[in-house]
Amino acid sequence: MLGLAPLRSAPLPIRASAVPSARSSATACGRNSSQQQQLADGGQLSLAVPEADEGDTVLPENVHKWRMVIAYDGTKFKGWQYQPSIPTIQYFLEDALICITKLDRKKLCLVGAGRTDTGVHAWGQVAHFTTPFSYCCLNSIHSAMNGLLPPEIRVREISAARPEFHARTSTKSKVYRYKIYNEAIMDPFHNRYAYHSAYKLNPHAMQEAANYFVGTHDFTSFANAAHNDRERRSTKKITRFDVTEMGAVLQLEVEGTGFLYRQVRNMVALLLQVGKEALPPDIVPAIIAVRDRKELAKVALSAPPHGLCLMSVNYDEEILKPPEGSPPVSFGRTHHLSKCKLPFY
Repeated sequence: MLGLAPLRSAPLPIRASAVPSARSSATACGRNSSQQQQLADGGQLSLAVPEADEGDTVLPENVHKWRMVIAYDGTKFKGWQYQPSIPTIQYFLEDALICITKLDRKKLCLVGAGRTDTGVHAWGQVAHFTTPFSYCCLNSIHSAMNGLLPPEIRVREISAARPEFHARTSTKSKVYRYKIYNEAIMDPFHNRYAYHSAYKLNPHAMQEAANYFVGTHDFTSFANAAHNDRERRSTKKITRFDVTEMGAVLQLEVEGTGFLYRQVRNMVALLLQVGKEALPPDIVPAIIAVRDRKELAKVALSAPPHGLCLMSVNYDEEILKPPEGSPPVSFGRTHHLSKCKLPFY
């Protein structure tokens, strides 16, 4: 039977009358009830935690922060960002955490490093959440999370985080990978994770064009408008953009300090046109220079989402050091996966 790790003793009042049963908690959450009923009873804390903005890094006293590394197949989900009663990655993660911690979503303050779009996958998404209590061991909450989540979503790792750590604002770089299956007949086992191009592409021309993206540029031409964008600074730094031929698969991997809405898919779309030899490689600096999304739309449409995967989110080593006295990192039973390649990636 899955159970939660015991809470550390701390001057936090626990109301015995507020302790719900595992069955009533599972019913309230409304999903995977057969698995939720296996959770051990947990006390609800009466300490109120102030709601934090996504940009906040200063924690109230006696509030603990936790970091998660998450993998998901985005095919069935409407992207990362929470929307009420809509299947998003954040929605299901919060639902599981609410069942386990007995906290509401405002107190959990779950924040992801990147808001992946509908149909986009992730192997190394990072998120953090907060609780008004600590854990002596993270293995139980890790197992409980994966027991409650849909099979397309898995928490690969949970660890204690420093108060100043923020999944989004502490980011040093992100790595995205786009897969293209370049044969006349599509391999059905790549169908969900790679874009099919029956037209034979020229990877050398694509690499030449990709090299123009490297450096610090204003990427306005490659950004779609988004109503919920808080960050509209269009100047970003790309440190590498590699085009690798792997048999029938072309792997495009880009690393940068940050990306605008649909920027990666729009860059890939232009590289596809270069690969078809419909455009020369030096079209890239020309499109960058005009800083107008309409100019790109004249020559390339955005690449489909299912070929894209967020591979990793990188941070400075100092910010990842755990707080003093924190529980060990939980890799669960998937520890060996951290050094393996995601299937089809």
